This record gives sequence, structure tokens and C-alpha cells, in this order.
Amino acid sequence: MILAKDRPNARFHGRIEGDRPCEAPGCDAAGEFRAPPLDGPARDGPPRFRWFCLDHVRAFNSSYNYFDGMSAEEIHHAQRPMAGWERETRAFARAGGGDQGPRWADFSDPLDAIGARYRRERAPERSDGKPLSGQDRASLKVLGLAPDADRMALRKRYSELVRRYHPDRNGGDRSHEAMLQKVIAAYQQLRQAPAFA
Repeated sequence: MILAKDRPNARFHGRIEGDRPCEAPGCDAAGEFRAPPLDGPARDGPPRFRWFCLDHVRAFNSSYNYFDGMSAEEIHHAQRPMAGWERETRAFARAGGGDQGPRWADFSDPLDAIGARYRRERAPERSDGKPLSGQDRASLKVLGLAPDADRMALRKRYSELVRRYHPDRNGGDRSHEAMLQKVIAAYQQLRQAPAFA
């Protein structure tokens, strides 16, 4: 069994084979590893990388300083957590600086994921503007009340349901005890809710 590390042609990450010579002075090895150019990124075309052999690219990497030549303010700006995220990608950049964004009609959307709007069924809010929690909504549903019910309607409905489900009031029928417990719990929760204060 031959282990990967014992193979004579083991690949190093980043190796790009070719017939380029190493750009380190006096080195005859092949330049198979690229490094950034001395003059910075090219503005008018693809960058012209420098090519080194493995030993010289290791030496270059150990001495490379991204922040070399930057002021303290530029270094601080480059190290912000959101650095780089505020730029638009090419696909979404505004063409010509106008307000024209991407044309969504140009995208294939067979599942209507782009055009569909998020639809959520929500119970109508109260007319008095008091918010209802999810638990408030569930309790109102147990009692069969509308979201806009007031404290008097809550008491009246509670009394009706207790008379209907309590064994002392419905002829001794104990089959509704579970529902009676739900009604009592819903009423206790709603009477302390901010919407019914």
C-alpha cells in the first residue's frame, strides 16, 4: 500500500503546472506557484502574477504583509467585520449609475421563488391596537372568540362554556372534562393578557 505522502508527484495546494521559470533571482526551478504582483492589482485587465517555485513561494508567503503601506485608519477600515460586504456584486451593480437594477424577468424562475410573495395567514388585529401574542390567539380560538373581543365578552363566553362542559351543570356528563380544562386554562391566560387589561 502506497500512502499519498509517499508518492513522488504529491500535489501541493495551489500548484499550477507549466513551463514558467521561477522569478526569484538565480533560481532554475519551475514557477508553479503564483504570488501577487509587485505593483498591486491590475486595473485594465487580468492581474500579472509573479511565479515562484515551492521554496520561494513559501519564503514570499512568510514575509508578505497585506497591510504594508497602509495608514492606521486604512488598516482599521480593512479589518472591520463588514469590510467588503457593502459593495454590490457585478450581477446586481447598477448599470451606468442609474436606478436600474437587475431585470428579474430575465431570470428563469420555474418554482416562482423570486416572484412569489410570502403569504402568512394572520388573524385580524384588534381595533384598539393592543397586540395579541400567539398564545392569546390560541386561547381565543379555544373559547371561540374573535380577536377583537373585549373583557366583558370574554367573561360571558367563559360562563357559557363552563355551564356547557361542567359535570354539575350538564347532568353529570364527564366526557367533556378535558375541554373544560382547556377552557379554564384559556380564560386564565387571557384575563391576564395585556390585550384584556
